[in-house]
Amino acid sequence: MSARVEHLVTSGTFSLDGQTFDVENNVWLIGDDTEVVVIDAPHDADAIAAAIGDRRLLAVVCTHAHDDHVRRAPELAERFSTAEHRVPVLLHPADREVWELTHPGLATTDLVPGEVVTVAGTDLHVLHTPGHTPGAVCFYAPALGTVFTGDTLFNGGPGATGRSFSSFDTIVASIRDVLLELPPETRVLTGHGESTTVGDEAPHLQEWIDRGH
Repeated sequence: MSARVEHLVTSGTFSLDGQTFDVENNVWLIGDDTEVVVIDAPHDADAIAAAIGDRRLLAVVCTHAHDDHVRRAPELAERFSTAEHRVPVLLHPADREVWELTHPGLATTDLVPGEVVTVAGTDLHVLHTPGHTPGAVCFYAPALGTVFTGDTLFNGGPGATGRSFSSFDTIVASIRDVLLELPPETRVLTGHGESTTVGDEAPHLQEWIDRGH
């Protein structure tokens, strides 16, 4: 059985730079009936665990280290770990400083750009797309015609860059040089809100640049 994509929405808060906001986050599960990978583990470990069920959790992979994407990652990994299989939390090392704001002293496993995470025979290619945070990554699954973009690219444009650790010029470069190079029909499954496609977003690149300066 080939991998499928499952979707869960959780509600909670996002806090940074002394401000807190109510948010809803998309949680994506990729797998089959026996094994699964979770992309981002925000507010509700019980809800994510229920979606995993009795499947083997291979890893919790993080698009970036903002608290509304990783708050429950260590708890979820621990819950599904066994003596034979310790579930890793995978994070780009450039986001270590951001991670420490939520989980000081807790270890993660480094995600390396170009690395491939495989689940249910389906490859997730790690694309480093800094800008929203220094270690932001996207996960591209060619076999599924899908890229999971976290908060790098949304339906309507780039993710926010008005807070610590972020850069508008960098996120636009990441989108232009990495994401918009993917096939136009590629589905873009985001960290918040509605999905889109690469082809739907590509024509608006110059608008984003003009808006950001």
